[in-house]
Amino acid sequence: MSVVKINAVEVLAERADEFEQRFASRAGAVEHSEGFEAFELLRPTEGGTKYFVYTRWASEAAYQAWLSSQDFAKAHAHVAAEKSGQAQPVAHGAELLSFEVIERKGA
Repeated sequence: MSVVKINAVEVLAERADEFEQRFASRAGAVEHSEGFEAFELLRPTEGGTKYFVYTRWASEAAYQAWLSSQDFAKAHAHVAAEKSGQAQPVAHGAELLSFEVIERKGA
């Protein structure tokens, strides 16, 4: 059974372009990870500032393997720089939501 992970991230309005660019040029090749099924970056509309990072995985184990991979560490290196004060944060208040897929239609 597939699992879905949605990271709800509050992005500073003035840093939204930078946030989106990080995903466009991300170092981690999530799409080549074992058990990876889908990725979507959802931009808020109507003045919102909360982005949703949607990923679908073949299993919880596949997702956990991604979390402990070198590709994940590379893709999230900016977080360590922000925490150490070496870079200005573009986001705050991230919340991870987890789901099991119980029904799916289409692609």
